[in-house]
Amino acid sequence: MDRERTRRAVLGALLAGGVAGAAGTPIRRYLDRFAPFSGALWDTAGDELPEAVESPYGAATVRYDDHGVPHVSADDERALYFAVGYVQGADRLFQMDLQRRQMRGELSAVVGEATLDSDRFHVAMDFAGAAETTWNRLEGSETGDLVEAYTEGVNRHVGGDRPLPAEYDLLGFEPRLWKPADAMLAEKQIGWTLTGSFRTLRRETVRAAGIEGLYPSRLDHDAAILGHEAGDAAESRAQRTTAPSGTDQQRATHPDLESWLSGFESPPGVGSNSWVVSGEHTASGAPLLANDPHLSLMAPPVWYEMGLDGPETTVRGVTFPGVPFVVIGENDGGAWGFTNAGADVIDCYEYETRDGQYRYGDEWRDFETEERTIEVADGDDRTVTVRKTVHGPVLSAEADGDELRTEVGVAWTGLGATRTTEAVRDLNRSDGLEDALAALERFDLPTQNCVYADREGNTHYRVVGKVPIRRTDGEQVPGDRVFDGSAKEGEWAGYTPYGETDWTGEGFVPFAEMPHADQPGYLGTANQRVVDDADYPYYVAESYGDPFRGIRLWDRLDRRIGSDEPADPAFMRDLQRDTYDARAAQFVPVMQEAASAVDGDAAALLADLDGWDYRMDRDSRAALVFARFVDHYRDVVFEPRLAEALGDRRDVSEYYGGDWVLLGLDPDSAWFPDGRDAAIAEALARTATELDEHGWATYGDYNTTAVDHPFDRPWLNYPRYPTDGSPASLNNFRHEESVGSSWRMICPMDKSAAGSRGAFPGGNDGSVFSEHYHDQLRAWADGEYKSIPLGTNGEIAVRFEEGER
Repeated sequence: MDRERTRRAVLGALLAGGVAGAAGTPIRRYLDRFAPFSGALWDTAGDELPEAVESPYGAATVRYDDHGVPHVSADDERALYFAVGYVQGADRLFQMDLQRRQMRGELSAVVGEATLDSDRFHVAMDFAGAAETTWNRLEGSETGDLVEAYTEGVNRHVGGDRPLPAEYDLLGFEPRLWKPADAMLAEKQIGWTLTGSFRTLRRETVRAAGIEGLYPSRLDHDAAILGHEAGDAAESRAQRTTAPSGTDQQRATHPDLESWLSGFESPPGVGSNSWVVSGEHTASGAPLLANDPHLSLMAPPVWYEMGLDGPETTVRGVTFPGVPFVVIGENDGGAWGFTNAGADVIDCYEYETRDGQYRYGDEWRDFETEERTIEVADGDDRTVTVRKTVHGPVLSAEADGDELRTEVGVAWTGLGATRTTEAVRDLNRSDGLEDALAALERFDLPTQNCVYADREGNTHYRVVGKVPIRRTDGEQVPGDRVFDGSAKEGEWAGYTPYGETDWTGEGFVPFAEMPHADQPGYLGTANQRVVDDADYPYYVAESYGDPFRGIRLWDRLDRRIGSDEPADPAFMRDLQRDTYDARAAQFVPVMQEAASAVDGDAAALLADLDGWDYRMDRDSRAALVFARFVDHYRDVVFEPRLAEALGDRRDVSEYYGGDWVLLGLDPDSAWFPDGRDAAIAEALARTATELDEHGWATYGDYNTTAVDHPFDRPWLNYPRYPTDGSPASLNNFRHEESVGSSWRMICPMDKSAAGSRGAFPGGNDGSVFSEHYHDQLRAWADGEYKSIPLGTNGEIAVRFEEGER
């Protein structure tokens, strides 16, 4: 097999999700030729940045600290962001390029047919068009000028004479120059990662099959973010009512369409924790803020850490590679953090169609169509017809309908010309609460819970991002169903996909009316329900995350604030590392009540749970037993009935309900044809067999970091370390999905304090040959923190000097 064709096969197998395929020949033999520190890769090893780089915007300096974090300083803002672009290109170019290709639907051009499904989806959604229209709105503004300077900095690195990252040599292609719209595309990517969901389609399919309650519209508990009173969360475990949502008219979506779309949704387990405590309750008398977003753990990490010091900006924190500004962080004025709000910002529509047209009210309109070519390496290029309606793109499956839905129109807030880039830039240079709120008002995508604290003693919480107000015949309606687009159901007033949406008009919840709390004494978010829906005039979400973390967060905050001991940074760190699993506290007693149905090795596992404190610690045998039991119990309960109801054309695991639903099922429900005790016994038996087969003795044997490079080579992957935490604990870690705390940050607003602390799951440099490739992973796995001070530190690594563009 020739070298170029094999290179494409490598990337194709890996990016198409077929990582296992990389273990076979000839792909494995090909990658093994590139052992570390040998062959063609040697040219990229030990490569240092040049001491001086020309910049059209003037002088700047870059210092790297002991953890490989760049601290960039300049006397001109454009010089500052030119240098930021250069160092991001130096440290994360391949990651940025790969993400750009994915969002533009251009993977197949370098890897062949294996990624055609991905390219077809991203071309059909036209994320690139949404990024272009966002850039058109921003171009020429003050923020737009900084984005252009950043872009030129990236391209100064791309067009320089330094060797490209090792991945380019492995796969035999080169990066194109960066464009300003690519920074907007990075914004769209994280927006989709956090809000892109086709849950409504799955819910209608399940309900059409006669199954109710699997996707409740409300998870009843008293651990909501707003409206909480001390003691509520502790009582909420017993409240379990789950009413179905939507209308009685449900239609199943074709398996091919649902399966295709499910591959491009938000990853399972994406969430976050944050909390803020006012100076009234702290040892220093100044507020404390904490944030740890839970995103995919990957090599290199999803975040890029940096510190910036310019005439209008002094900020430290993390951003996404490809984005110039700090997304989560701290400046001289205050600190801010984000968690996913779970707001429903996407709707699906059906249409009455005829010969290239769709009915919209009383008129027939032509689909807006465009022929797009997907380039395919070593294969025939494909032509894709992109179709759009007034709501957005139309996604379809090439399948016989059989009375099943085979296409849907999609409206998503990210398809409009969003202003988030401006909002984040203004947040970076904000000086106090008033500035921060002015910035957050322009935050359109994604919808987030924002917590804020500043050095003047202010605390604030607000849901930011645009939440659509759906109307049918002028009346507000929830977004928990597939709408009849031809009947003009579920319209968003002022929404213009791929154009200038009126974000301040009547089609979206006004900023002043978004859920918020000004000067809260203390408040915590963990992706649980934001408000009591009955008391809030707008529909926010079809569902929220399971409330286990929210319950625990409120419990611990209530107890600490209610005690005589004020909160301090040590308490905040301990709270981020809390491993208590509320699922276990609820269900282990139920498991033990089923003891009479359990025998053999499974009975011994029940004995392992005796006296357990429900903490998911690496040295715990009970934590191992419970973690593996829950996964098997989920299969035992959900798989048989869903397989019978939905048929063998579907992967029924995609339709499983959450753990709040699973563990709260009535023991007499249809999910237990042989009784709940029998289901528990079967899951325990499967657990016993699995533990014996793998030889796992404690939780840390199973619960190890699994942070891998896209190519999944041992010398590219991060090391495996045992760690603590579970999907339901505040110390959040999901071994199976490789999701967890992607950045931990504790920010005291006391100027005399030791300063902010953070933890990073890997390394800031994307080069496998760098000493900072994974130098922070062990400390992260062990729950340790590092100092993250404002201002510059480290020795100068690069000087930027006045030069021509």
